[in-house]
Amino acid sequence: MAYLSIFAVLVACGLGVPLPEDISLILGGFLVYKGVANLWGMVATGFLGILVGDSLIYLAGRRVGRRVRTGHGWLARVVTPERRIQVEGLFARHGEKIVIAARFMPGVRAVTYFTAGSAGMPYARFICFDGLAALASAPLFVLLGYRFGRHLQQVIELMKRYQLIAVGLLLGTVLVWAAVRRWREVALARKIREQLGEDRPPPPGAVLREPAGELNK
Repeated sequence: MAYLSIFAVLVACGLGVPLPEDISLILGGFLVYKGVANLWGMVATGFLGILVGDSLIYLAGRRVGRRVRTGHGWLARVVTPERRIQVEGLFARHGEKIVIAARFMPGVRAVTYFTAGSAGMPYARFICFDGLAALASAPLFVLLGYRFGRHLQQVIELMKRYQLIAVGLLLGTVLVWAAVRRWREVALARKIREQLGEDRPPPPGAVLREPAGELNK
């Protein structure tokens, strides 16, 4: 059950669900510390969960491509036009190697893998780059959770003792994180509009014409 839970959360992370992947891996290591899972079994579970989730969003890009801009439910919310333009710029500057860097860029990770699929990047090449990045992250965070399991246990016990304060701090952290994320997306959208010229004021002396129907009234 421990393996299945961590695997499911990591697949959801790969699909763009706003869950902290690193925290999920650390939780997997903590479960090893508690004795309900094997260390290397959890490392393998974390690695496979990452690859499966990333592969699903990559395959969605191969299948849907740019049509995601016309709808497609959750994909339209994950692959926003602003993030898509940002990631396409990263691909233009850094090439396919950006797939490795995206492993450590939670804000654009899913969009990067979706874009890799829609751009026709070969799956073997994608999974090679993604696998290299996952090999650097999955064992590290699982081992951190296992190594510092005793300290995590102390934190959990403190949270139980001061539940109201802990819930307040957790809620405050989530609200701040959501506000910062929203502010960054709005700022990015404004910057993109300015680059595209949509926010430029009309030139001096420009005359705004009324529709013909309005002038003849």
